[in-house]
Amino acid sequence: MGDVLVDSNVLLDVLEEDASWYDWSSTQLQKAADCSSLIINPIIYAEVSVGFKRIEELEEALPLHFFQRIPIPWEAAFLAGKCFIGYRRLGGTKSSPLPDFFIGAHAAVSGLTLLTRDSARYRTYFPSLKLITP
Repeated sequence: MGDVLVDSNVLLDVLEEDASWYDWSSTQLQKAADCSSLIINPIIYAEVSVGFKRIEELEEALPLHFFQRIPIPWEAAFLAGKCFIGYRRLGGTKSSPLPDFFIGAHAAVSGLTLLTRDSARYRTYFPSLKLITP
């Protein structure tokens, strides 16, 4: 499987004990942790941080011994921009690249598997990306 980049939606499902997705997300997170290193990046960290009042609480929720923190490579930022252009050409209405483009591009250029429950955008813009999805 290789190292696994964990999307914020999976983390939020577990941290918020989402009624619909907690079981799937927690099971997949544990399976990935059993055989891979779990990785987050600054975009994922920022998306998860919204639910916390203090950074210390977030740090406790995303412990360093469980989640490696890896910066987004410059090549991934470039790829995210190119995917955003494709999104706009397909009728997308956002005016700047979406977080999912940075997350997908990070996984793609770093050869990571992405654990997410939101596969549609990743499959469209990163067709060769290895995904763990429902």
